Amino acid sequence: MFAAYFDCPGGPENLYMKEVMKPDPGEGEILVKVSASALNRADLLQRRGKYPPPKGASDILGLEVAGSVAGLGPGCSGRWKIGDAVMALLSGGGQAQYVTVPEGLLMPIPKDMTFTQAAAIPEAWITAFQLLHFIGKVQEGERVLIHAGASGVGMAAIQLVRLAKAIPIVTAGTQEKLEATANAGAAAGFNYKIEDFSEKVLEFTQGSGVDIILDCVGSSYWEKNLNCLNTDGRWIIYGLMSGGEVHGDLLARLLSKRASIHTSLLRSRDKEASSVFFPQYKERLVRAFSEEVLPHFSGGTSPRLQPLVDSVYPLHAIAEAHRAMEENKNIGKIVIEIPV
Repeated sequence: MFAAYFDCPGGPENLYMKEVMKPDPGEGEILVKVSASALNRADLLQRRGKYPPPKGASDILGLEVAGSVAGLGPGCSGRWKIGDAVMALLSGGGQAQYVTVPEGLLMPIPKDMTFTQAAAIPEAWITAFQLLHFIGKVQEGERVLIHAGASGVGMAAIQLVRLAKAIPIVTAGTQEKLEATANAGAAAGFNYKIEDFSEKVLEFTQGSGVDIILDCVGSSYWEKNLNCLNTDGRWIIYGLMSGGEVHGDLLARLLSKRASIHTSLLRSRDKEASSVFFPQYKERLVRAFSEEVLPHFSGGTSPRLQPLVDSVYPLHAIAEAHRAMEENKNIGKIVIEIPV
């Protein structure tokens, strides 16, 4: 089969399509014929040599896919059959013609949704769902500040905050991105390049601040984050785009607000032993997402959730897709189409 590959860490120019061995499904695994995958910043970091895959995971790029069931490993439960349209959360291996997936990480593709649209769901939406519900414990009426609001995770988080009957507030770097977040349901949005978002957030919330912050930026935002975080607020860090080194009295500021910092990396969750009665973390997460959120992608539901696809690239143009994400111009997800 063909897969996105690079022989040594570096720039997008190192990427190419390589012929590799097609995987065989192991115990409790499903073989998926991939129609589409989606790009994540983790893929860019891995290509640069800064984010190696977890132990035991494929070293092929790609953390989410949509496609069809092509094979069943021994010990599968019988839930899935050959030809079923599925999407999946992965630890790697998605930007290839085939990938093996633990059956507990598969989800059905919502009715009337294309493979391209479905590929934009698993990593971004499940990450946002995890941050808001498993970690942040978002409550009705709370205010949630979402940095990188026009990213895949950001656009998902806006809609999930609305679904939880809470209030999404975003930051983004262009007017076009702010307009897109408003269309997705953001109650307010601020351009971090020309405005002090902490002052604007306090103004919007009449001085009370936000209850939850979803932060993929890191060190350069710490003071402004604490300025606009409410007493007993939760600051959730899931990325460090500006680095992780902090200079200043972070702990005293945090203590004065009785605030808490949470951190999350979904990809590196260990494959702890699991069973029907004690499923592993990712399986519990996928199950909760499937039950609570997935039905809202289908027609007739209110609110109706919608993945946002920014652009689509064929697998042989994977380097161009990486360049596009590095330019930080995308609104929503960049999707990779996989050749038959």
